[in-house]
Parts: sequence; structure tokens; C-alpha cells
Amino acid sequence: MPPADTEASTGTPVDASVKTAPAQTPASLTPDRMSPGDPGFGRMRLALFAAGLATFALLFSTQALLPAISADLDVQPDQASWTVSAATLALALAVLPLSALSERFGRRAMMTGSLAVAVAVGLAVPFAPDLGWLIALRAVQGAAIAGIPASAMAYLSEEVRPSSLIGTIGLFVAGNSFGGMTGRLLTGWVADGWGWRVSLATVGVLSLVCAIAFRLLLPKARHFTPSAVSPRALARTCGGHLSDPLLRRLYAIGALFMTVFGGVYTVIGYRLVAEPFNLSQSLVGSIFLIYLVGTASSAAAGKLVGRLGRRGALYVAVTTTTAGLLLSLGDSLVAVLLGLVLITAGFFAGHAVASSSVSRAAKTGRAQASALYQTAYYVGSSVGGTLGALAFHAAGWSGTVVLGLVAVAGAAAITIYATRKALAERRAEIVARSAQQSERASSNETTQGMRRLAAQA
Repeated sequence: MPPADTEASTGTPVDASVKTAPAQTPASLTPDRMSPGDPGFGRMRLALFAAGLATFALLFSTQALLPAISADLDVQPDQASWTVSAATLALALAVLPLSALSERFGRRAMMTGSLAVAVAVGLAVPFAPDLGWLIALRAVQGAAIAGIPASAMAYLSEEVRPSSLIGTIGLFVAGNSFGGMTGRLLTGWVADGWGWRVSLATVGVLSLVCAIAFRLLLPKARHFTPSAVSPRALARTCGGHLSDPLLRRLYAIGALFMTVFGGVYTVIGYRLVAEPFNLSQSLVGSIFLIYLVGTASSAAAGKLVGRLGRRGALYVAVTTTTAGLLLSLGDSLVAVLLGLVLITAGFFAGHAVASSSVSRAAKTGRAQASALYQTAYYVGSSVGGTLGALAFHAAGWSGTVVLGLVAVAGAAAITIYATRKALAERRAEIVARSAQQSERASSNETTQGMRRLAAQA
């Protein structure tokens, strides 16, 4: 099987936010880009892990608490789910403009400012008087968080050597999964004793500690060149990325995987607190220890790509996620937990492969390319959370599983199409090469024949 999506993106215009920027040396030719063992590399990895932890702890802080929020505020699951969907949708809308501003003010400054605002709002969220205020504050928080993911990807693509990029991005994604797990564990445990508001306050304090650690640990950028922000140029670059078939496929895959994940984890709490499981809020929160599987599968994505290629790794992610969805249909708690393990492993592996492929494919305008991926990714989260809750309200857990299977089938179809396209291109190259060799051989025979005739004459 050919390696997955390794071809370079072509025809992409110059970075959207750059009017006049000095030429930059390719990463592979720049000796002082960081790699494992270099000074500052460990600090950088730890800082971005802390940022990822805070980002996902804040972004999905209400997800494990949805049953408690529904009971306390007397609202339906699809209404309560907007405390998650509003944050992810706001993030999706804000990530592109904030990534463009990072071209002007720097990746490090953008990530620091975004994290500071998100933490400040996070400390205010527990005091929301009703569902409307809670959703509004969560939307503001999601918009603030938008400055972190794409800027982090662009920072890594500029500061880390290409050979170490997938593994480093995998660790950042692992920080996301660990943050999602930690936030849900804390909220679940604290909610049983002190209620969902104190739970959200606890996540806010944890994120504040992570934000301080991030600022103190992250090395200054050495390869960032500030440039003016031009909305017209931004539109041109985004248009160029969206016209690239490879990038479009990667964006769609990220959105579809996140649709599955958002749907499953938005409503799993409702299923587990009801019959036949009847779990407490703290035990429902403990379910998110399964996120450790995502931490491991994200960090291992680079090795998986090395063995199977990018498309091969995506096939593994699709198969694993599908198996998990089907297994979760059982009424046994063991079957449900094992299903969640497989869904989580498959999702994070697919996300790590797709997101790192975007950074590799986009040779210019990397911040915008990553921002578009994040937009698609979090739109998928919002769609998955909202539709998953509606499906659960209408048809129970099986409705949510059907939604997930449709989404993962879409990701599989895109990967199969890419495989066939790559095989067709490879066959065309072989035919063209054979034709060139035949033409060259024929030309040589003609030349040699003319020389013999000339010698005889």
C-alpha cells in the first residue's frame, strides 16, 4: 500500500498574511531547528503539553457534567449539550482570524493571550445564573481557546525539524487527550460532593496553573517573521488551501472523526447514569480515564505511519473506531467500556495523522492551513455533539451509534478514494516512464543505424 497523503500540496499561494516577508530557509536546511536532545526541546514539549491539557480541560469541562446540569437547570439533553457545542462552534469560527493575527503578533504571544482569556472566563463560568448565561460564557471561552491550536501547529512546523514533527505534534495532541480526561475526571469526582459549579471552578484553577507553566517553559520563537495582516491575502491563501484536493480530504477526515467522538462523549454520561448501569456522577467521570488510551495512541501515531504509511494508519483508525461503536451497543458495562477504549484509540490516532499531514502538506500559509483544519475539526465536534444528543433523545444509544457509523464510513470512503487515486497516479507514472524508456531506446537504435550507414558509405 502506498504511503498515505505524502504528496506535496501544489499551487498554494503565498502566506495569506504576508505582504512582504523575507524568504525563509526550508526547515530541512536550517540546522538550528529543534529536535530531540537539543536544548529547549524538552521544555517546548512540556509547555505545549500543558497548553493542550488546559485547552481540552476547559473546552470540554461541562461534557461529563451534562446529566447534573440537566437535572439542576431542568433542561433536556439536547439543550444542555449546547454548553459543549457553543464552545466548539465558537472556536471553529474564531480559529482562522486568530491564526491570521498570530502572523502579526507571533505564535507565542497569541497562545499566551488566548490561554489567559480562556482561563479568566473559566473562573467566571461557575457563577452563570442560568443556561443562557452558561452557554454565552462557554461560547466566549471557546472563541478565546481558538488562538491556541492552529498557532501551536504553526509554531511547531517553524521551530521543529520535519523528521521530529509528527512525534512532537502527537505529544501536543496527547496533551489534549490528557486534558480532556483530567477535566472530566475532576468534574465528575467533585460534582458528587459539591455540585457541578464547584467542579467547573476546579477546572479553572487547574488551567490557571497550566497557563503559568506554559508561559514560563515555552522557548521564544527563533524562526518566526512578523508580517502584516491582509484580509484579501488571507482570503487568497485560504482559497488556495481549499482548492487543494489533499487538504480538502484531510479537513473532511478530521471533521468526520470528531463528529463520532463529539457525539459519543456528549451523551455517554446520560446512558451510564440510566438503566441498566445506574452509575454515580463520580463513576461517570472516572470513565474518562479511557482518555489515557488516546494519549498513548496519539503519541504512537508517528510509529504507526512509519510502518503502514499515512493512509494505512487511517485505515487502522477507521477500523478501530467502527469496532468500538459496534461493541458499545451491548448492555454489558464491560462491553461499553471496551467499546469506548477502541473509539478513543481510533479517534486520536486518526486525528494525529490527519493534523500532522496538514502541517506537512502546506508548504506556505501553514497557520491558515492548520486553522482551516481546526475549523473543520471543531465544526465536526459541534455537529456531533448536537446531532448525537438529538439522536439519543429520539432513539437512545443506538441512534448515537448510527450517527457515528455514518461519519466513520465517510472517513473510510475518503481514504479509499485517496488510495485509488494514488495507485492510479503511480500506474500512470510507470506507464509514462516505460514510454520514455522505449522512446529513448528507439532513438538510440535509430542513431546507431544511421551511424552504421554512414560508416558503410
